[in-house]
Amino acid sequence: MTTTLEQQLWAAADILRGKMDASEYKNYLLGLVFYKYLSDAELREVYEQENGQTTDFPDRTIQYQTLTEWFEEDAEELTEIIQLQKGYFIQPAQLFYTYRQQADRYEFNLTDLQAGFNELERQGNLFKGLFADIDLTSTKLGSNAQQRNVTITEVLRALDEIDLFEHDGDVIGDAYEYLIGQFAAGAGKKAGEFYTPQAVSRIISEITSIGQEDRTPFHIYDPTMGSGSLMLNIRRYLSNPKQIHYHGQELNTTTYNLARMNLILHGVDQERMNLNNGDTLDSDWPTEEPYQFDAVVMNPPYSAKWSAADKFLSDQRFERFGKLAPKSKADFAFLLHGFYHLKDTGTMGIVLPHGVLFRGAAEGTIRQALLEMGAIDAVIGLPANIFYGTSIPTTVIILKKNRATRDVLFIDASNDFDKQKNQNILLPAHIEKIVKAYKKREDTDKYSHVASFEEIKENDFNLNIPRYVDTFEEEEPVDLVQVSDEIAKIENELSEKQSSLLDMMNQLAVTEESKEIIEATKRILLGGQHE
Repeated sequence: MTTTLEQQLWAAADILRGKMDASEYKNYLLGLVFYKYLSDAELREVYEQENGQTTDFPDRTIQYQTLTEWFEEDAEELTEIIQLQKGYFIQPAQLFYTYRQQADRYEFNLTDLQAGFNELERQGNLFKGLFADIDLTSTKLGSNAQQRNVTITEVLRALDEIDLFEHDGDVIGDAYEYLIGQFAAGAGKKAGEFYTPQAVSRIISEITSIGQEDRTPFHIYDPTMGSGSLMLNIRRYLSNPKQIHYHGQELNTTTYNLARMNLILHGVDQERMNLNNGDTLDSDWPTEEPYQFDAVVMNPPYSAKWSAADKFLSDQRFERFGKLAPKSKADFAFLLHGFYHLKDTGTMGIVLPHGVLFRGAAEGTIRQALLEMGAIDAVIGLPANIFYGTSIPTTVIILKKNRATRDVLFIDASNDFDKQKNQNILLPAHIEKIVKAYKKREDTDKYSHVASFEEIKENDFNLNIPRYVDTFEEEEPVDLVQVSDEIAKIENELSEKQSSLLDMMNQLAVTEESKEIIEATKRILLGGQHE
């Protein structure tokens, strides 16, 4: 993430964070960042239409002038061309650049910004409801219209300093991670969301792409997609990123809109975007072709509650396993949902708490069934405290269908991290080590082990990682003679220091008032020597 993105998000958030909770102000900031991106992308598109493709864009003032001149000459033609190229058209009066200029002249009005939101939302299903969570009439922005104007004016100025096209990465995802990390480690938790750190996304993305790098088209599915960043990471590892089709579902409407913004920001057109706002477990989706995918990636809410109603025993996703995940812990329900939607040739990666590896009862039955069919390919233990909103250690489980073997690769990466102030961080070297171990699939002392099905069966299908990877480090034997010598040496040094201090005290010129204090100190020191 560029320093500018961090600095300006900080500046903008600083304006709002005294007025509302972080889970609210991130909606304003991310929505405005998205609107700015669309506005600035339109300015660039118009400039390129007039001057030919370029990577060297002039100042936005010149870009804006190009747009307004064309708009005044033939508004209908310009609108048609930009809508064809970008899928939307923002009127010159409603561009983010225009609002910023008005803010600098103290002429900005919130009603104009709301009109811009409304007009964009009318331009097809892709944008419908995207700004529903941005309430520009909220008294949290100010008790009256003038105060609310001032607040948003300051936010506009801060955000407009970000050059979104110079940012190398996942803008919405990086901004979301930064806001949660800096201002509200609990913001995601309050909203029922768990953001997947980029490092974990990269591990899952790289592993699920192995052997499928050249597949076109490539279909990826995330049934609990959050901001969509876990799906977007797959682009790093495929030969044809423009041939990726994204399928995702999200229960929380605010987060669902965030994912839509994120995919649009990354140039995903409507034909390659199949997203749904719904409850993944309660009602299966998608049910129409395609409903099975080359990669399934998931970071569901950990140990969430669900109905576990009897009707699910005849649901195609769960019926073959004979048991349902318990009402108090839906972890295996999410896993089986994802596994059902995986192609026979695909790979699935899911992040879950460690309890799924060893808990008994219904979960033990499901785990045994998965192991007997050879579905569990690898179990990767991650360090604790790498997720925002929870400090628990987690595991990445890799699943496949129709494997030739039923062995399981265990990787214990729980001790490999960089400790920072509030979070533990996985560095590129740690990620590379995990992926390399997955590819090699062999025993490495204190790090990885390939367990046969018979070994797992002997362990009653318990997949707790320490049963298979011994990371115990024996302490060096204690040399008692050396310790005794060191203690004697310390005692001699202490005696010498006390004697020196007593000599110094005897030489002091003291008053009657301090005499008693010095004598008492001597008694303590001498008493310590005779103990």
